[in-house]
Amino acid sequence: MQTERVQREKSPPVSEQMKAWSTALAAELVEWPQVTQKSFFGFTALYRGKKMFALLPRTRSIFKSNAVAFCMEAANRSTRTLLEKDPRISAFDKDKTRWFTFELSGGSDLHDALEYLGKAFDCARIRKKTK
Repeated sequence: MQTERVQREKSPPVSEQMKAWSTALAAELVEWPQVTQKSFFGFTALYRGKKMFALLPRTRSIFKSNAVAFCMEAANRSTRTLLEKDPRISAFDKDKTRWFTFELSGGSDLHDALEYLGKAFDCARIRKKTK
């Protein structure tokens, strides 16, 4: 029996500029409390404790050649509105509610990327279950 291989859509290559931006963002974020980073299939995965909250491209791009990804599972209403109105933001998970990409077009976008990653970091805080 022969199985058919499914071709995955190839990601655009990561530019040298994006590699530099990812390195700069990772260097900043790893200084935050409870943040660790791990290699993850061509990306740098950022964790708050045990929860992954961001992906930065290292050797593979995230759908777009100059994008970072972040998770906002428990974002408040004002943050959701901000995400919906920013044209640089795209959702990419099945329900389009948790994982987002932020596309950088220049060095001036690094500050905004850091802001969104900070919001994702806040959302990754482990909440204690209430009884």
